[in-house]
Amino acid sequence: MTGRSRARANGEGSIFPYRNGYAAYVWVITPAGERRRRWAYGKTREEVHDKWVKLQAKAAEGPLPTTTPTVATYLSYWLSDVIEPNREPSTFAQYELMSRCYIVPELGRKRLDRLRVRDVQSWLNKLPGVCQCCAQGKDKRRPESRRRCCAIEECCNQYSSRRTIQDARDTLRAALNNARREEILSRNVAEMVTIPAARKVSRRGRSWTVDEARKFLESAYTDNDPLYALWVLILVLGMRRGEALGLPWAAVDLDTAEISLEWQFQRVGKRLIHKQVLKTDGSTDILPIPPIGVAALQLQKDRQDGMRARDWPDKCICGTMHELVFTTRTGRLIEPRNIKRSFDARCAKAGVRRIRVHDTRRTCGSLLAALDVHPRVAMAILRHAKIAITMEIYTEVPDKVTRAALKRLSDQLGSAITGHTPEGSSANTTSSPSA
Repeated sequence: MTGRSRARANGEGSIFPYRNGYAAYVWVITPAGERRRRWAYGKTREEVHDKWVKLQAKAAEGPLPTTTPTVATYLSYWLSDVIEPNREPSTFAQYELMSRCYIVPELGRKRLDRLRVRDVQSWLNKLPGVCQCCAQGKDKRRPESRRRCCAIEECCNQYSSRRTIQDARDTLRAALNNARREEILSRNVAEMVTIPAARKVSRRGRSWTVDEARKFLESAYTDNDPLYALWVLILVLGMRRGEALGLPWAAVDLDTAEISLEWQFQRVGKRLIHKQVLKTDGSTDILPIPPIGVAALQLQKDRQDGMRARDWPDKCICGTMHELVFTTRTGRLIEPRNIKRSFDARCAKAGVRRIRVHDTRRTCGSLLAALDVHPRVAMAILRHAKIAITMEIYTEVPDKVTRAALKRLSDQLGSAITGHTPEGSSANTTSSPSA
């Protein structure tokens, strides 16, 4: 009797020679309630016996699936059947992006039950050193005439931040948690890894000085820019682009100089959604509006009233139940991407460095100090927990010339609303607010 055909031991009736090794099965109950065989394979009887014993132990604990999907297959099911019907569109968009661009390219072919802690940790460790423009072929998708970096072998070093790496890990962790609830997995390996340190990227040059912010606002005011009030809100209140575009007049009280940041626009795929923000209390605070902001909003209201009487149809067509502060001249929604184009064009006209719209938030505290806004009011606007944090910003005040020029702009704007010249200003300053 050969080794391959020797008698089976007691209780090993389901272990038998198979091809170049051995095979075994255990009868299990699937999550669907069906009784099926779960197979194990190996080169030697001892190896298969160990797997068979473990399978029996798992079968005794509860239902077991007989087939296990790959990471890519399960993520596709999880996104379409679990996340999209039950979560916010922005949550689905975030999970889908992380899955498509970060998880599937590296881990997608792995079987879900064979995914190990070492696999996930190795994947995360690689992310800080991978240029995502190269990895995702962003530059290659551009027309040849517009290719400017990776496609022409000039890597743009678009490395993932620690926040992005954490978001990718959190997406995988959420999917594996769902697989565990569905009794496909017994543990979540994404909970056992360490987030690596991302490459340090210098933040210098990504915000404006107060003088640059002043030049930007003066240029917009002088040119009668229709988005002047939006630029003021972004710079003086530190509002995000989506918060400013989603701001309804119902959230603005010009009499008490207060504004409520409870609404915003979010672009999810091809849809533009106007939604109420349900986050932390600090994200939906009622903020005080400095005088320059009140004057800018009053100008916007007067301008919009004129457009409504002249160009707007009888019925509101802005696509939302609220009357918005910022619309096109015909009452339609403003496309967020057009704000970026307008901002870049205004930077060029003002002669200041081009930065991202979001980066203007970093200038907000210094600008409030230059406008002589009381520290307690600035603390509320900046949403600091302690006044000491606000005072640290207030110690870095700009020079007297910049202060005076910015104050002059604020006064000139106020005189344009009230119809009289502020004390100490000449009568013709409203037409030329340059420093």
